[in-house]
Amino acid sequence: MQYLLLIYSDEAKFDPSEGPKYMAFTEAIKTSGNYIGGNPLQSVKTATSVRVRDGKTAITDGPFAETREQLGGYYLIEAAHLDEATAIAARIPGAKIGTIEVRPIMSMHAPAK
Repeated sequence: MQYLLLIYSDEAKFDPSEGPKYMAFTEAIKTSGNYIGGNPLQSVKTATSVRVRDGKTAITDGPFAETREQLGGYYLIEAAHLDEATAIAARIPGAKIGTIEVRPIMSMHAPAK
């Protein structure tokens, strides 16, 4: 099953020296066969939010909500079950200072005929 691991932390507390730890973690899950994809995101200051209400589009600068932790990146992984996915999430360097949200991916593929 595929899981999305969403990495939340306080951008203001990001430590660039964590980069090599993320690279090592990424290599480890590539080697184990769990890695499907992933990327860091640019600063929340670059975010744009789009909402459509009553047929009218509103575009605003910034994220949807003001929070102490911002979405900073993600990994898409393959794991046999939730326990394996959460064990992998716990190894992400950002888990020590932020939160890793683990979400199963809902398959949108049409069944084979």
